[in-house]
Amino acid sequence: MKKLILATTALAFSAGFALADGHATTVRMGTEGAYPPYNFINDAGEVDGFERELGDELCARAELTCEWVTNEWDSIIPNLVSGNYDVIIAGMSITDERDEVIDFTQNYTQPDPSAYLALSADADVAGGVVAAQTNTIQASFIASSGATLVEFATPEETVTAVKNGEADAVLADKSYLAPIAEADGDVQLLEQEELIGGGVGMGIRESDGELKDKFDAAITSMKEDGSLNALIAKWEVGAQF
Repeated sequence: MKKLILATTALAFSAGFALADGHATTVRMGTEGAYPPYNFINDAGEVDGFERELGDELCARAELTCEWVTNEWDSIIPNLVSGNYDVIIAGMSITDERDEVIDFTQNYTQPDPSAYLALSADADVAGGVVAAQTNTIQASFIASSGATLVEFATPEETVTAVKNGEADAVLADKSYLAPIAEADGDVQLLEQEELIGGGVGMGIRESDGELKDKFDAAITSMKEDGSLNALIAKWEVGAQF
């Protein structure tokens, strides 16, 4: 799924989520708010999307009081580690590199195919210039291929680069690019897809094992009763469990 963050120094902040006498402090749910259908800001200025609906349900099942905050993608792991929020729920793929810095819950989506968006079907994705959002699994994939990688801070900028002729194609989650291709006749999805990443999970500080266990149990319950698959189907974010 989305995103391979570059390694960062993990200086754990002592404050943050805690349980005291069986009662949880407010859990702050950190997301990007710029990657529909996973997460985005709606017309009312609120976090919306698959992960908002999922996160609210997980908090209810875990009997936690949760609030939502947004954070730019590039600093989303460092700001979790430093205590600005307690959980990352932002379309973040579980990777070995990230797992060296933070912990993850079990995955709540299967790996989502990555797709190419281009101006024409004959775009050169093997040896041409391919755009990706910085610090993503797609950027890492392109960097290890024969293509030339150009990185941008936001997913919107990668699409703009293709439309402006700065890149031959953009590689991102198919669930993000497909609605853009449907709405914009100037661009199209290519047939070639890449299956990279190990599914999406919630990122949690390594010191917050009890919080991780609570969310793991909630995710398991949603898998078992079918409600997670229903949300995946509703938001069209990949294959069901």
